[in-house]
Amino acid sequence: MPLSSADIAAIWLTLKLASLTTVILLIIGTPIALWLSRTRSWLRGPIGAIVALPLVLPPTVIGFYLLLTLGPNGVLGQFTQSLGLGTLTFSFTGLVIGSVVYSMPFVVQPLQNAFSAIGT
Repeated sequence: MPLSSADIAAIWLTLKLASLTTVILLIIGTPIALWLSRTRSWLRGPIGAIVALPLVLPPTVIGFYLLLTLGPNGVLGQFTQSLGLGTLTFSFTGLVIGSVVYSMPFVVQPLQNAFSAIGT
């Protein structure tokens, strides 16, 4: 049974989203993990908690807050509208932001443990 064009489009979208999300997570998550493993700053606790938040909140709650933030009345939604970019909800950029936010603890925490195990 051959794949339809809709199937191929869905597979391509998934591959594109996964690849871009992985690259962004490595670029953003590695410095955060390194900083969290080496710093003694008072910000370590709050930043670590923000990074771990997607592990505590249900995915529907995270999605709801992302919709509020990225929507036309949200902080980022109003900012992108003022730049003439429209809102990010239900766009590929919104998908990438949601994937990065949801996956951040799965990158930062293992890297942080690895950096801590290496030592200075």
